[in-house]
Amino acid sequence: MSQHGVGPRAVMRSVAFLTAGVLAVPALAGCGSDDPSGKPLAGQDIQPAPRDRITDGGTLRWAVDSVPDTLNTFQSDADATTARVAQAVLPSMFRMDASGRPERNPDYLESAEVVDTEPKQVVLYKLNQQAVWSDGREIGAADFAAQWRALSGKNTAYWTARNAGYDRIQKVERGDNALEVRVTFSRPYADWRSLFSPLYPKDVMGTPDSFNDGARKKLKVTAGPFTVKKVDRKDETITLARSPRWWGKPAKLSEIVLRTVPRDKRAAELAAGELDLAEIDPTAARRITVAARPQGSASALMGPGADRSAADSLESWARANGSDEDAADEEITARKKLRKAAATYARQQQALSGFEVRKSLEPAYTQLALNGAEGPLTDERVRRAVARALDRKELARVVLRPLGLPAVPVGSHLALSGQAAYADNSGALGGQDTKEAQALLADAGWVRGGPVEEEKKKEKAAGPEGDKADGTGEDDKARRGPDPAEHLARDGKQHAPGHQGGAPGAYAPEGTAAPANQEAAPLAKNGKPLTLRFVLPSGPGSQTLRTVADRVSRMLGRVGITTEISKVSDESYFKDHIASGQYDLALYSWPATAFPATDARPVYAKPVPAADGSLNVEQNYTRVGTDQVDQLFDEAVATLDEGESNSLLRKADSRIWAAAGSIPLFQRPQLLAARKNLVNTGAFGFGTPVYEDMGFLKKGAKPAAGPSVKGSTAP
Repeated sequence: MSQHGVGPRAVMRSVAFLTAGVLAVPALAGCGSDDPSGKPLAGQDIQPAPRDRITDGGTLRWAVDSVPDTLNTFQSDADATTARVAQAVLPSMFRMDASGRPERNPDYLESAEVVDTEPKQVVLYKLNQQAVWSDGREIGAADFAAQWRALSGKNTAYWTARNAGYDRIQKVERGDNALEVRVTFSRPYADWRSLFSPLYPKDVMGTPDSFNDGARKKLKVTAGPFTVKKVDRKDETITLARSPRWWGKPAKLSEIVLRTVPRDKRAAELAAGELDLAEIDPTAARRITVAARPQGSASALMGPGADRSAADSLESWARANGSDEDAADEEITARKKLRKAAATYARQQQALSGFEVRKSLEPAYTQLALNGAEGPLTDERVRRAVARALDRKELARVVLRPLGLPAVPVGSHLALSGQAAYADNSGALGGQDTKEAQALLADAGWVRGGPVEEEKKKEKAAGPEGDKADGTGEDDKARRGPDPAEHLARDGKQHAPGHQGGAPGAYAPEGTAAPANQEAAPLAKNGKPLTLRFVLPSGPGSQTLRTVADRVSRMLGRVGITTEISKVSDESYFKDHIASGQYDLALYSWPATAFPATDARPVYAKPVPAADGSLNVEQNYTRVGTDQVDQLFDEAVATLDEGESNSLLRKADSRIWAAAGSIPLFQRPQLLAARKNLVNTGAFGFGTPVYEDMGFLKKGAKPAAGPSVKGSTAP
């Protein structure tokens, strides 16, 4: 998601981007506390160290997914790097602590509280008297007012992504002195803490032209521990420099260089000494973990040629020394290339021993989305049957246990464990129950052994090999039906269709007798089989999603539901399939924000007809919604009692579960490779990074003893 980093709330769900199936937006946790919220499943892993042990100076080279098209987080093409820059260089009234709770940012705020509720809600901000912009001007009411006017939605000349919260403000004015800002709301707004984070100067927000264009390529005026020194789109880097006007604790680092590095190239860049910090995939994490072990030469067993058996080696020797000179030359060349690759890999492993993997759980979860707009899934009984067929605990274990992270299924659409609005409401739908799933399907009219003549014709037309499922095609398809050889995959490995020994979903010759387990026979209705199109991204960072999809397909096969897996390019996955509704099943991730009454409403709002006759789904890509859920969101966002607001959100979540439009599965893993002497940075979990405390340890200094991830083991 991100993946896909975490940043200010301004990177909204509506303008989120896709990385390995994650819609990445900021994760901000809720306020207050209620018993059901529990604790975060995993804490931060950032190698904490006191500032007096950190070198003054140095450059942190940090891999990112992109140099963004804009540095304005409130525009539609903002991305995770936009948010990361904003965190380092702009004011934020509230930030998240390690437990995911919003806290007042004392560098900018002395206090912020609701001082009136009648006749209108009024919030009074008292600013830190030292807070100034980099041009020397005090941060004040003029900046708050300019941002409100730009984001209120009243002036369409501003190209804003959306206006949630700001559209509820009636006026912004100076308080009793220059350090006070009074914000009066036209309607009660529970999520007022979400506003003015980040805060841009009036120079950016003051006019449509400056908003639309002025902050896209550069930020002239900032107010954080760092400033934007240079944006180089040719070299794909953004350089942040220590700000001389920063009034807080001075940044330890001299510079932070954010550089675009594809995820599949990051291990090599780390080994080459070009990076100090990078989010990585599980394969790279395993390489680094193995490299750091004593006698790291064993890591060569993971490198090129590691999977060659003794028989393979003997066959290679025979070809290289055989009578066929052409074959021998070809084999000798191949062996030279393999030795060279192995030597390169060994050198990289030695270099990677200087890094470590820091891991936590992202404030985002992966879900199975069910398109309720067309096909069999328009029937709520079929959607509920899909949900009841899933073993969510198994899916969480498959992804998280090998990484040494807590493998606990997510129980809410609106929050994660540790956030104030969290409660496990999955009981409104029920857990895995094969018999219940089958009963729901039968009630919906899907019966076993029905005629599927049309499907047989399609199989014949496809030819003896059928459609390939090797992931090489733009629209690559593979059918997953009842799996009589399921035990072949219990080791967690992927088995390609057609692999010797049988493969899940492989077709037997026509006329072959049905397996003895007739309960797993495919279902049909009105002559058509119950087949669901399962759309997945095909990019190199999507292997985890494909593994999960394979498990989901097997689980559905047990109750008679066949899945047709369609792999599409990452670029078209969301735009051409998810957003446009061209799918039955899909996997992608949503963040859990601090303000679900505001942020989650467009994701679960009931679709309504637009003026042009189309269906306005907002961000509800499953097209499943109810009037009751909408009403509960509206009540929650207008309730200033935090306990009551959270109670309303939990009721809404229960009803979202019952509608079975989307099924939360597991919290996303967060894996970062960090140089061992780099401190106060890494896997931040819920917390907002403290950029001024990042740096490299002084020679001979040791970091503080920090908390480890609960239940962690080496990946």
